[in-house]
Amino acid sequence: MTLALRRFLALIACALMLAACDKAPDFKNLDITGNKQFGADFSLPDTDRKTRTLANFKGRAVVLFFGYTHCPDVCPTTLAELSQAMQQLGDKSKDVQVVMVTVDPARDTAPLLAQYVKAFNPSYIGLRPANDGQLEKVAKDFRVYYAKSASKTPEDYTMDHTSASYVFDKDGKLRLFARDGQGVEPWVHDLKILID
Repeated sequence: MTLALRRFLALIACALMLAACDKAPDFKNLDITGNKQFGADFSLPDTDRKTRTLANFKGRAVVLFFGYTHCPDVCPTTLAELSQAMQQLGDKSKDVQVVMVTVDPARDTAPLLAQYVKAFNPSYIGLRPANDGQLEKVAKDFRVYYAKSASKTPEDYTMDHTSASYVFDKDGKLRLFARDGQGVEPWVHDLKILID
């Protein structure tokens, strides 16, 4: 093999490696990397009244979920799927933080929210906006819809809300919009990409 041919093959190999490096990850969920229409951070109190932001979870992928403890279907299903995904990730699960923001702080007291999220996984954190203004701001930032449904009594109501999650990578960049009800496999697949 001539020197010129070896150089040519080496250049082709380098070009292929660079092309592979530039290839976008093959996510199962919707890749919204670089999308500026959604919030880039949050600042809300947790169930111990400690203010949490993305900076608190630097070095971990963060799944940001909006829901409420009296939710009859979507919320417990999503949190259970995430819990199963965490189990499948094994030791790598320490590199993932699931955070649930309640859209019903009137009923979701701090102790109730803490107990609820920890029932799915002890590492989960619940965030409880301190007032309507905080809830409105974070919902607007992340384009989350929420509204109280009509009910027979003031205490017996449900909350209509966006049933999806936002996933940030280990550097705190928003990467994914994850629809609910997809099962465990898409969570495991995408989270592995983000934490590896």
